Amino acid sequence: MVGDMKSEDKLRDFYIPNYMLVSGSDMPKFKIVPSCPVMVFVNAKSGGQIGGELLLTYRSLLNENQVIDLGEKAPEKVLHTLYVTLETLKSSGDVLAAEIQKRLRIIVAGGDGTVGWLLSVVSDLKLPHPPPIAPVPLGTGNNIHFAFGWGKKNPFTDRQSVLTFLNQVKTAKEMNIDSWHIIMRMRSPTEGSCDPIAPLELPHSLHAFHQVSQTDTLNMEGYQTFRGGFWNYFSMGMDAQISYDFHAQRKLHAEKFKNQLVNQGTYLKLGCTQGWFCASLSHPSSRNIAHQTKIKIMKRQGQWEDLLIPRSIRSIVCLNLPSFSGGLDPWAKPNTKKVQYRDLTPPYVDDGLIEIVGFRDAWHGLILLAPKGHGTRLAQASRIRFEFCKGATEHTFMRIDGEPWKQPLPADNDTVVVEISHFGQVNMLATPLNRSKSVNDPMSPVNSHDEDDDSNDEEYEDAEDTEEKRKFGASDTFKIPDGVDIAQLT
Repeated sequence: MVGDMKSEDKLRDFYIPNYMLVSGSDMPKFKIVPSCPVMVFVNAKSGGQIGGELLLTYRSLLNENQVIDLGEKAPEKVLHTLYVTLETLKSSGDVLAAEIQKRLRIIVAGGDGTVGWLLSVVSDLKLPHPPPIAPVPLGTGNNIHFAFGWGKKNPFTDRQSVLTFLNQVKTAKEMNIDSWHIIMRMRSPTEGSCDPIAPLELPHSLHAFHQVSQTDTLNMEGYQTFRGGFWNYFSMGMDAQISYDFHAQRKLHAEKFKNQLVNQGTYLKLGCTQGWFCASLSHPSSRNIAHQTKIKIMKRQGQWEDLLIPRSIRSIVCLNLPSFSGGLDPWAKPNTKKVQYRDLTPPYVDDGLIEIVGFRDAWHGLILLAPKGHGTRLAQASRIRFEFCKGATEHTFMRIDGEPWKQPLPADNDTVVVEISHFGQVNMLATPLNRSKSVNDPMSPVNSHDEDDDSNDEEYEDAEDTEEKRKFGASDTFKIPDGVDIAQLT
């Protein structure tokens, strides 16, 4: 009995009263300011049965109206309504509303795609002090979660485990991370696809954009523009194809993909069956990145320059956070020599630069499991541009924050353009197990004993020889404002 009373007292720290959440609710007689008010968003379909169980536990502990099932309510509508209500109450002198707005934190339970959805929604609100986000790992990779110390494994759903997580949210520190904008221009396919996932079934963070400039060379009938954003990575090639096939199988046989360990095992099997462990024998050189696209980069506010890609590279990753493919760090920590002679820096998450890494095959990817292991470091940049022209292949595979698609490539004298650029920052919550580093944190500089060895690196120079939102996070933030010439952006 005493324990239950103490538990109820602790839960007050996270409680938001009903009159702020449901129109027409009575105002409480006594107002207690919570130290860490939270809004909880749960993707009940994530993690097999775990998502649904977690939803029930949170609703049993908190006000059920502050725990949202993402399958029932859109987060942008929920948060917009909440902030309008809080502003209205503040203007009438409600001190509690002002304190909740100032202290509000968001919990999102789901995989990387779900976390990205909430990040884009919070970006859209354009608040002076946006609420930071704490992710609960319910996906397969859970890379964003791991990068900020929230773990990779699916959580327990009992009452005590959820209470422990809530207390972690209360003590977590806020951390800014870079947002990345992506624009893609291409001709619309004339034919459909028999694949389980259609070629243009793009990630939820990408959406069609219809405003184009009359001076845009691609402004002609039959072309489409897609815009969006990401926070962890954009990848192309080998890893994206494995992810695409995994999602295709899961779409056809969802009942077989309800266990995190089984899902991870399926990923490994696909890498084997597709021949990526002996890629030089199983895949033609036309699949290599250098044969498919020309890449240009811009460092800070400089000029565009060509990025030379080693001929052996079959997968390329543009990485914002030190967590990829289940928590691995493809960039790692360059030693002092590389920092000086190759203009490389540690992988800070808020420095306006994105790390570009290449992989030759699946064996090369397994190097990440070794101490100080890393991929082929290609460059760091504030902008990246991929240009695809007619080649030996009809398509390639791309992926944004865990969501893959099959990208048609030009068949005639057309061009497919993908451009990535820095676009502001968002706010995450990090635990003491946080792996991400801030350029403004005095504890972030890399110690010499953590740096990689020259012998463990494949040098870049030598490697060559060998309008409408869609569900799950299409973000208004990344739409071009009226009057902006799209030609100037590309």
